[in-house]
Amino acid sequence: MMDDNLLTRSFSKHERRKLGYGALAACLLITLSFFIVFNPYLGPLPLCKSSIVLPLQLSKLRWCLLNFMLSTGDDQKIFAANDTSSSLQMDKEIITINDATSSSQEAVARDPEMVRNDKKLINDTGSSRQTVNEIVIKDSLLVNDTTSSQQIATDVATTNEKIELRCNIMGRSEFCEIKGDIRIDGNSSTAFIVSSETDILTVENTSWSIRPYARKEALGEKDFSRKWSVKLVTDRPDIARCTRNHSVPAILFSVGGYSGNFFHAFTDILVPLYSTAQPFNREVQFLITNRKPWWIAKFKTLMEALSRYEIIDIDDRHDMHCFQSLTIGLKGRNNKELSIDSSTSPYSMKDFRQFLRSSYSLKKITAAKIGDGDKRKPRLLLISRKRSRAFTNVGEIAKLAESLSYQVIVAEPGSDVSRFAKIINSCDVMMGVHGAGLTNIVFLPENAILIQVVPFGRAEWTSRVSFEDPTKDMKIRYLGYKIKVEESTLMQQYPADHVVLRDPSAIWKQGWSAFRSIYLDKQNVTLDVNRFRTTLVKALELLHH
Repeated sequence: MMDDNLLTRSFSKHERRKLGYGALAACLLITLSFFIVFNPYLGPLPLCKSSIVLPLQLSKLRWCLLNFMLSTGDDQKIFAANDTSSSLQMDKEIITINDATSSSQEAVARDPEMVRNDKKLINDTGSSRQTVNEIVIKDSLLVNDTTSSQQIATDVATTNEKIELRCNIMGRSEFCEIKGDIRIDGNSSTAFIVSSETDILTVENTSWSIRPYARKEALGEKDFSRKWSVKLVTDRPDIARCTRNHSVPAILFSVGGYSGNFFHAFTDILVPLYSTAQPFNREVQFLITNRKPWWIAKFKTLMEALSRYEIIDIDDRHDMHCFQSLTIGLKGRNNKELSIDSSTSPYSMKDFRQFLRSSYSLKKITAAKIGDGDKRKPRLLLISRKRSRAFTNVGEIAKLAESLSYQVIVAEPGSDVSRFAKIINSCDVMMGVHGAGLTNIVFLPENAILIQVVPFGRAEWTSRVSFEDPTKDMKIRYLGYKIKVEESTLMQQYPADHVVLRDPSAIWKQGWSAFRSIYLDKQNVTLDVNRFRTTLVKALELLHH
């Protein structure tokens, strides 16, 4: 009140009005300046669609800011826009740069890695005209229900050539899709995108870092997967010349990381590789980094089913390999293990399992359906293990199953994937303690049953996400059996009042490594066959339905 009286005494009514208008104009000017400078980082308002033509000077400011963000690390957010026509929500942003004549395009942005209920995202199709000194940036809205994943999409065109670059560096799997003059230098782990024109991208020498292994949360580990750079450059004398030219597209991916584990070989490499390579109908060249000859030999059948060309060890530094199309990293990596999100991919786990049946010549499509009076015995495979999480009373379990009219096979997975796949495919029920061996469910016939024995120590979560959840997309029925502490050999290793037995949640709080070192690496299982009988009976009932 005192301030109002002072203002009234100091200025006339006319002067106060002029002062108010001046303040309003200043606020509008500040707001306008804010939107001009920070426009690249702001999503459009709801129910608003715009197409903004900016002069080259402002566009260069955009790219300076973009390159600054890229240079600060892979996990910086890159902003631009996209369009849909229904349910509007701004949560992915894409930068699109069109050529100097006219352009009409339809882009599909797919980022299932961080999505639970993802939908297809489709850019608005239209045409735009501009002069050589102008850039068209289309702002619009997306339909999605993602959390924090982002994509960059860039189309660059000159009068003599077209460069297309789309990168996802924010999802669970890092990848770039590139078209143009691509030169791959294994010595520097760089994929150069070469342009004969000096455009706004190559002037700024824009680059992205990619680790082409489809489990980004593990990429912080030292030497986990070789890091590659994707770099836009102008064609100049210091850019190496091609020594090997290829006429087919290429996919560059890593077999480093956890690939030695059978579960991770499938969920991190083989499933996303199928999604990435299948559209090429074997007309694609595989470039492998972090090469492991034994891994390639183990999965040779699947590699040859996806590509008819000999695999190239791209870490070999003697050649400059040149392509017109390259995917670096693998697409289709989902939050869900051992799965393909068919809402964002033309493929599904049903397609992948059919691919496995075809590749390994697996004959059994559907599990046995036992009718009343049927004398057939359902085949039960008991997966044995030699190290941790092994059954200590395999004989008792087999005897119980046989008394219930199962035909029992006891086997342990080995290096011969084809042989074991045929054994798995011949069975109607598969059982085992939680572990990589259960990944063999991918070879089971439809409507077969998985019985997962869940170890003691609050292992329900890892058992669920690794194998229980994936069974749904594979049309496999699931039964879980959670052991009691009395069925765990940890009882012989620790006193009854030890925290390991008394409060497993306290070990979980110490992190995954602490949990794994005790409950996964030190524990074997002695099943209480009387208690387990109910689970085997339930499996029989399911086979009768």
